[in-house]
Amino acid sequence: MRLRRPSIPYIIWMVVFTLVPIVLILFYALTDRSGSFSVEAFTKAVGYSDVFLRSIWIAFISTLICLVIAYPMGYIMSRQKRSVQNFLTMIIMIPMWMNFLLRIYAWVTLLQNRGPIDTMLSIFGIHTQLIGNQGAVILGMVYEYLPFMILPLYTVMSKIDTRLIEAAGDLGANKFGVMRKVVFPLSIPGIISGITMVFVPTASTFLVAQYLGGTNDIMIGDVIDKIFWSDHNTGSAIALILMVAILIFLVILNFFGDEEAIAA
Repeated sequence: MRLRRPSIPYIIWMVVFTLVPIVLILFYALTDRSGSFSVEAFTKAVGYSDVFLRSIWIAFISTLICLVIAYPMGYIMSRQKRSVQNFLTMIIMIPMWMNFLLRIYAWVTLLQNRGPIDTMLSIFGIHTQLIGNQGAVILGMVYEYLPFMILPLYTVMSKIDTRLIEAAGDLGANKFGVMRKVVFPLSIPGIISGITMVFVPTASTFLVAQYLGGTNDIMIGDVIDKIFWSDHNTGSAIALILMVAILIFLVILNFFGDEEAIAA
C-alpha cells in the first residue's frame, strides 16, 4: 500500500507517541530489573487487585452519573436556537480552560471542614464529612469529565432531523414514546462516544483520589504514579493490565452499540 504524503506526519506521530510507549510498557512488564524475561511483575500486580476493582467501580459510577446528567442536558441544548447552543457550549467549556489541578484544589476548598459548603450545612444542623471519602472522589470525577459526556450527546442529538420527532408526535407517540422510539436509538453513537470519553480517563486518572479521597480511596492511576519510578516493571504490568481491561470494555461497548443500531 502506497502512503500519501499528508498522512506521513500522522503516522510518525502515532508510532513515536503511541506505538513506542506501548512497546516499552510491554517490554518492562515482561522483564525483571536485569532485563531478563519474567512474569514476576504480574505476580506483584495481582496484589493491587482490590485497588483495580475499586477504580473500575468508581469509574463506572462516575460514568453512569455523567450519563444521567448529560443526556437531558444534551437534548435540551440540541433543541435550542443556534445562538443559545453556542452560549451553552461556551459555558460548559469555560471550566476546562483552567488547569486540571486548580479545579481539584477548588473542590478541596469547597468541601473541606469549615469550608463554604460545610458552614452552610451546619446552619441547618447538618454535620457530615464532605471530603476524604469515595463520594467526594466521585463528585470530583463527575465535575472533571461531565463536559466529555455532554458534548458528544449534544453533537449527535443536534443532528437528529426534527421532522422525525414531529412525525412521531403526529402518529400518536407521547413525549416518552418519542424519546424511546426516535431520540434514544439515534443518540446511541453519542452515548457510546460519551461513555468512552468518560470511563477511560476516570478508570486511569490520578490526583483526584489523592486530594478528595481518603487513605482507602486510592485509585490504580495513583498506584502506577507512585511505584513506576521505583519499580518500572510492576508499574508497567499494572498499566498493561488496565489497558487490556479497558480495551475489552471498549470492544464490548462497541459491539453492544452495533447490535442496538441494527435493532433500531
